[in-house]
Amino acid sequence: MQLESYISDLLYRYECVTVPEFGAFLTQRVSATIHESTNAFYPPKKKLSFNEQIQTNDGILTHYIADVEKIPFEEASKKIEKRVKALKSYLTEGETISFDSIGELSLNNDGKIIFEPSYHLNYLTDAFGLSQYVSPSVSREVYKEEVQEIEKVIPIAFTPERRKSRGYLKYAAVAVIALTLGGFVASNYYVENINSQNQIAQEEANLQLESKIQEATFVIENPLPAVTLNVTKKVGNYHLIAGAFRVEENSDKKVKELKALGYDAKKIGVNKYGLHEVVYASYQDRTDALNALREVKSSHNAAAWLLVKELD
Repeated sequence: MQLESYISDLLYRYECVTVPEFGAFLTQRVSATIHESTNAFYPPKKKLSFNEQIQTNDGILTHYIADVEKIPFEEASKKIEKRVKALKSYLTEGETISFDSIGELSLNNDGKIIFEPSYHLNYLTDAFGLSQYVSPSVSREVYKEEVQEIEKVIPIAFTPERRKSRGYLKYAAVAVIALTLGGFVASNYYVENINSQNQIAQEEANLQLESKIQEATFVIENPLPAVTLNVTKKVGNYHLIAGAFRVEENSDKKVKELKALGYDAKKIGVNKYGLHEVVYASYQDRTDALNALREVKSSHNAAAWLLVKELD
């Protein structure tokens, strides 16, 4: 049995895929990154890790294998158990186990499993079709502006005859300079005058507004009635499955039965096989869901399993 292919399929949909009595493969979303030296753009992805401490069977992998191979749940569990024994034997002998598109597993000197993830496959479905992109470096030219004060005016050479006939040019130049300076002065005065008038008008408007607000405060005699908002707590994405039924009436009976036992049972819709799914409860936190799963499997239903799904 190619166990790694089933694990790879489930990593697209779940944050945690547990191999019973072996460990769990975890995923964590990582944002897009840029490599500073190579100018390479990497799309967002799911970062893989392995936790040897999580070994409790949550039913996800077993149910998936049973559905794909069309075999009973118990037979799928035995296949996984047989495969896990072989994997542990390989690791004990010092071999490195390679899971295609997932990573490599080996033992360190302390007998702990070391996981080296593979980067050949992106399990984040939101980034489907996105690949690494290398951008050429952008060259930027910095232009430095040099500001110089013009202190001298280049003189214009005139012949004596032209100086007499065109002496008016000197006076025209003086007139242009005078008009320009006068225009600047007048413009600045006009702008300052407008700003002053605007400030006065704004202060008067603020005084009138404060007066109106005070009057309105004392005019109100009957305050508006208080509004009561009923906020519904968001349903989590971790669902503790109690069963799936072809006939909807049977699912309703199961909900009533579980509620009578004190569970927050409900129906969460119809799955892709046309079965009405009933849950013991739904949780927002994965740890709470796993703790509840262990309790239910030990006290009420050994076949209960955990479904990670965002409800509409």
